Amino acid sequence: MIKNYKIITLCGSTRFKEQFLEAQKSLTLQGYIVISVGLFGHSGDNEVWTEGTKEMLDDMHLRKIDLADEIFVINVGGYIGESTRREIEYATKTGKKVNYLESDL
Repeated sequence: MIKNYKIITLCGSTRFKEQFLEAQKSLTLQGYIVISVGLFGHSGDNEVWTEGTKEMLDDMHLRKIDLADEIFVINVGGYIGESTRREIEYATKTGKKVNYLESDL
C-alpha cells in the first residue's frame, strides 16, 4: 500500500542544529517526509561563508519550500532571523501552511 505522506521543510537559524535534528526525527516519526538544511553555517559548517555559497543555499531553500506542503519553523526562544522571516513570507505567499516549534510566544 502506498501512502500519501506530507512533505515538510524545516526553516530557522542554523545556530539551532540540535533542535533541527530533534524536529527532523520527531516529524519523521509522525509520518512526514522532512526536508532540512544541508549545512549549519552558524554551528560550524564554515563552507557556508565562502563566496556565493550562502546566496545559493538561501535560493535552494526556497526551492525546498516549493517542494513542501508546509514548513516548520525552528524558532527557539521566539528567535526568527532575517533569512527565516523571508522564508516564512515566501511560504505564506505560495500558500504553504506554517507551523512553529514554539507557538505560544
